[in-house]
Amino acid sequence: MGRRRGIMSQRFKEELAKELGFYDVVQKEGWGAIRAKDAGNMVKLAIQMAERHLADKTK
Repeated sequence: MGRRRGIMSQRFKEELAKELGFYDVVQKEGWGAIRAKDAGNMVKLAIQMAERHLADKTK
C-alpha cells in the first residue's frame, strides 16, 4: 500500500510549524523528526483555522 499524498501544502505546514515553534527542527532534521505531539498540535491548529474560515464565510 502506497503512502497517501498530503492534504496540506508544504507552505501551509511550514506556516503552522513556525506558529507552533518547531520549524527549526523541521529545517534541520525534516518532518520525520518532529514529535507526535507537535504533529497532533499542527493538525488541531489546521482544523481550528478551517473552522474559523468556514464560520466567517457563512456570515
